Amino acid sequence: MSATLEALVIGGGMITADQILPSLYHLQRIGTLGGISVCASHPFTVRALADNPEIKAAFPGSSFTSWPDPSWEEGDAQPLLYRKALASLRTGQLVVVAVPDHLHHEVVMAALRSGQHVLCAKPLALKYCHAVEIAHEAEARGLFVGVEYHKRFDRRSLVARAAYRAGRFGQLVMGEARLLEPHRYRSSGFQRWFTAENTDPFTYVGCHYVDLVNFITGLLPTKVSVVGVRGRFPNGHEGFFWSHARVWWDNGALLSVTNGLGYPDQAAGSNDQGMTLYCEGPNGTGMIRHDDHDRGVSYAYLDSASPGGAEQAASFRYVSPDFFQLVPWEGKGLRPVGYGFDSIQAVVEAVRGVEAASSGLPPQDAHAERRRRCVEVDRQGLIATPSNSAAVNLVVEAGRRSILAGGSPACIVYGHEPKVEFVKEGSEWALT
Repeated sequence: MSATLEALVIGGGMITADQILPSLYHLQRIGTLGGISVCASHPFTVRALADNPEIKAAFPGSSFTSWPDPSWEEGDAQPLLYRKALASLRTGQLVVVAVPDHLHHEVVMAALRSGQHVLCAKPLALKYCHAVEIAHEAEARGLFVGVEYHKRFDRRSLVARAAYRAGRFGQLVMGEARLLEPHRYRSSGFQRWFTAENTDPFTYVGCHYVDLVNFITGLLPTKVSVVGVRGRFPNGHEGFFWSHARVWWDNGALLSVTNGLGYPDQAAGSNDQGMTLYCEGPNGTGMIRHDDHDRGVSYAYLDSASPGGAEQAASFRYVSPDFFQLVPWEGKGLRPVGYGFDSIQAVVEAVRGVEAASSGLPPQDAHAERRRRCVEVDRQGLIATPSNSAAVNLVVEAGRRSILAGGSPACIVYGHEPKVEFVKEGSEWALT
């Protein structure tokens, strides 16, 4: 299998620094990837990424090609610079889309039209029709699209999926999930884009647990109601700081999802998250409980700096060795471990597999072979794709419509062309 696959990351913010770039750097130094580029709208973004002390210490000698050049003077933002970066790539490479939620569709489509495979941060799109458009474009071009729902690669999720589908829990009947990010996000770059018209906490992180319930149980969501609490960022922009969602499933089950940008900065965890699912069986009840907040590791540091460099008010911290950590290994620097890395590695390997399967074939045969391989990965169901995560995109659209309408429930209608519709007053779907 060729090791010349190149990667272009579009977006240089928090998730690129915390997870994406370290993962790509490690894959590069073990020979899985070739060159790496990062494109952002401002020189200061790529400059901060290139100078990140934790990344430099973990990956000595590693570097990326910057778009724009980090030495450029600050000026107006260049939101369309990514198009020049895309034009610089050979076809059949990997583009990682790590831009704000409401820009995913536009950037993913541009990458596909440039002949590139895609790894997109969740959610894939804010409208189901946009997710369908992405899927059709990728299929027509024989390109792979992966969605970075990394909780699928958490070993506890894989264990739960196998046991649930073997009938060991019964059928889901009631569940609750939470994922609350720190209060300090409000003072970060989030305040430039995390506005009410663009996204909300349920869309941004709640989708993780909707995808996880679908991934574990195979059930389909049928109705969504989301209520949000608004606030103002330091720059004056208004956004949803908190959200509470109810998701109905096709067997009658209910899932409650609480999200927000408000977990106390002085608290021990870097965020608060977890899930409990209750199930009904023929002779009793089953339960799945995942404490994703306290994973059994707690440290008391001599200072209050978080591993990412952000100053925190607490030196006692819950530490997650499961999602993403940089740890010593047999090579130089540090290596990434955890399901955050496993998820990115799986998509990179999937793209390499698609390209390898078509290598040396005539164009028409190569195209058919790429499509066959993409379908194969999609049917395995481990890596999230536009097809096997389509139900989550319907929930995202329903949730956005609901929260902007003050919590009015929206139902998901399946069929040849699934769609989202507001619940009619007095119908059997109406909330009581």
